[in-house]
Amino acid sequence: MASKASGKTVDLPGFFADLVRCETRLYNALNDRLRERHGIVTSQFEALRYLRDHPESRVADLATEFAIGIGATSKTVDRLERQGWAVRQPNPSDRRSSLLALTNDGSQLVDAAEKTFTDAVAELIGGTLESSSASAAAQALSKLRSVLERNQVGTPTG
Repeated sequence: MASKASGKTVDLPGFFADLVRCETRLYNALNDRLRERHGIVTSQFEALRYLRDHPESRVADLATEFAIGIGATSKTVDRLERQGWAVRQPNPSDRRSSLLALTNDGSQLVDAAEKTFTDAVAELIGGTLESSSASAAAQALSKLRSVLERNQVGTPTG
């Protein structure tokens, strides 16, 4: 299956394979770096960063952001709580849900890990792609993500 873009034919199955394999390798490399330097993995870092940047989020908000199920998200938050990095607090406007907050330890951890994360991404992507290629890829992926999210494509049901 191919697609025509700007008069050029694109091998969409090949594009998909490259996209997924790049994501997996980048995620694994970031896992290794974050685990080595901070004792966390990429998914924990991303959840902590989201909670830092979106105070009073709910489990459902994280699930929506990361396109994962509520159950998996709740287990992630359980692990963050056990580590002392996040807490659930009563939601005054909805007793059925909790608001999530970082603890001081969680806040310090995500702030320290952010430099490691940013440096590793710059090394892995910026060190490989020219600025114009990285910019074009970022724009294309941002557009694709926006369309998928707007159309609720790939949104978990549970």
